[in-house]
Order: sequence, then C-alpha cells, then structure tokens
Amino acid sequence: MPDIDPGFRDLLEDFDKREVTLLGKTRQVYVAGSGPAVIVMSEMPGISPYVARFARWVRDAGLTVYMPSLFGDDGVLPGKGKTMMTVARACISREFRAFASNASSPVTRWLRALAAVAHEECGGEGVGAIGMCFTGNFALSMMLEKAVIAPVLSQPSLPMHNSSGLAISPDELARVKARMDTEDLTVLAYRFEGDSFCKAERFAAYSEALGDRFVGKILPDSAANPDAPLKTPHSVVTLHLIDEAGQPTVEARDEILDFFRARLVSGQ
Repeated sequence: MPDIDPGFRDLLEDFDKREVTLLGKTRQVYVAGSGPAVIVMSEMPGISPYVARFARWVRDAGLTVYMPSLFGDDGVLPGKGKTMMTVARACISREFRAFASNASSPVTRWLRALAAVAHEECGGEGVGAIGMCFTGNFALSMMLEKAVIAPVLSQPSLPMHNSSGLAISPDELARVKARMDTEDLTVLAYRFEGDSFCKAERFAAYSEALGDRFVGKILPDSAANPDAPLKTPHSVVTLHLIDEAGQPTVEARDEILDFFRARLVSGQ
C-alpha cells in the first residue's frame, strides 16, 4: 500500500505561507525550518503531499526550505484529468519552454532572485536547489545566481519530446560550466533506469556538457514503489520513494540531504 494516501489533502499548516514579489511577479512560497536555505521546486502536477514530505525532510535536516508554488493546486495530488490540464497550461505558458531544446525557461530568473533573497535571509555558505521532473533542470540554470552552490536534478524531464535535449541555453550552460570549474562545484542528478520521461540520453547529454562536474545516479526500476499512483518508475524522492531503511530511494534522499548540509553549513 502507498505510505501516503493519494487522496490526502496536505494543508501545509506547518509552513509559513508568504507572498513573494520578485521581478514584478508575485508567487506564494512555503517556508519552514532554520539554517541555510534550500529551494525545493515541485514536480508535476504541483506541491503534492509527496513533495511536501520531501520538503519537511529538508527542514528536519537542519535547513530552511523555500518551496515556491509554480503550478497546480497546493497540497493535493489531483486525478489524471486535472493533472493533464495542469501540464497543458504549463506547456503553453511563456514562463516554461517545455518543448524547447537549448533554451532556458524564463521562470528560472525569478527562481534565481528567490535564491538570492533566501541566502540573504538565512546565511550559510550558499543556497541549495532541487528540481523534479518538469522543474528538474531548473537547479542548473539557477547556478547563474552566485548564491546557488548545491544543485540537484531529480529526473529532469525537459525538453519534452527530445530525450537528448538540454533545457538551458548554450550561453548559460557555458557560464555555469565555467563557474563549476572555477569554484570546484558539482551537480547531483537522479533517475530510474527505465524512466520514459527522463531517459539515458538526457544524462549522457549532461555528462558530455559538464564532464565530471555532473554526478549522475541511476536507480534500478525495482527500487521504485510499485504501489505509487504513477506506475512508470519516475519520481525518485517523492511518489516512488519507499520510506524504509536500506531502500535505494531512501539512500538517494539521504545522499541529497548530506550534499546540502556539506555544501551549505559552515564548518561541515
């Protein structure tokens, strides 16, 4: 049985709900915890109870989580019909370039501004960022903000319909790679071996572009929760995570939390 009821509504009452205006755009951001900041960007179809659970794990690891609402209904996992409507709206939105290879989503500029504010508010060595699925590549683009030093890409799925494409402009990619080399930074990335949304070609493209700065981790499909609402192995730290000691998905989660702490907390 799933460890979270797919019909559960998470009221997110343990988060501070803030209206944050940056670059002329206002979004709701859920904030919780203390210590250096981590930006948690939800997968499709939005901030589900599974995404909120991961955000709480970040909080409980001694970090401050900033979870912006980018699409969908916060706190729920909608049915297939509403999910497809959310995906369709995001795909035609000017903020997301869902089908564009070698192009960055404009929303990443707002997210970089959020990271700068979070670093100013929380201190520490810098800011962490994790994107999932539709937002999976955003953490890489966010490295154009100097505060972002711990990026994680979880099953990065853009651009859609081009499994070997990268959703970042060549100029920005070159600037990110130069910064990673200069500051000795790396990016962690995760996918399931048989993921049909984030295929092997995507990781190969990142590896070719970033070299050993890209640390890609591939989990066997057998590690995915078979009772998840989505049957295709995909969501490493949310829908398909099996919350039991020794499970590969839990080990991936803990590795991500350790990565954040090691990079962000002074003296680690």
